[in-house]
Amino acid sequence: MLIKVCGMKSEKQVNQLDGIADAIGFIFYENSKRYVQRTPSVERASKVGVFVNASAEEIGNSIQEQSLDAVQLHGDESPKTCASLRGKSKIIKAFGVDPNFDFSKTKDYEKHVDYFLFDTRTKLHGGSGRQFDWSLLSNYEGSIPFFLSGGIDSESIKSLKTLSHAKLAGVDLNSGFEHSPGDKNISELKQFIKELKK
Repeated sequence: MLIKVCGMKSEKQVNQLDGIADAIGFIFYENSKRYVQRTPSVERASKVGVFVNASAEEIGNSIQEQSLDAVQLHGDESPKTCASLRGKSKIIKAFGVDPNFDFSKTKDYEKHVDYFLFDTRTKLHGGSGRQFDWSLLSNYEGSIPFFLSGGIDSESIKSLKTLSHAKLAGVDLNSGFEHSPGDKNISELKQFIKELKK
């Protein structure tokens, strides 16, 4: 089970989680409360940049300038945009899920991404602190592995351990482990990760 901690801002906290989390995410979307312009170095974990409807050129420049291992596209990016970034970094395409979400729309992206990420559908492109109905994941029959996101917190551990899907690759942790936007509860995160990896 891969663990991605997203919405990081503090260099000290990044250092505390580097190597404990498999991936650390930084948000380059200006409307987010967790927006960053520059990122600290990450030595052991994968470094992920999160973008919302940015141009392929802007994302490509950030991959180089910020030394990103992966990009997470959290807006309405097309398969063509994903394809144009292939080879520059790994690609995670996010989708907001609600009871009306049609998982077949992921099909057009399969040749162009490494992972999907299924988050709770909101107007703000994530960070809602709310979980969607995980039983909806049974409707996903694609070939690409996915991260589960949206409202996961320390109370989610039991549900996660009983969640079964052949393509579940990992979880994305953010607002459920914060004192305030971008300020993580490190001890709680470490305990959660330890429990989940048992």
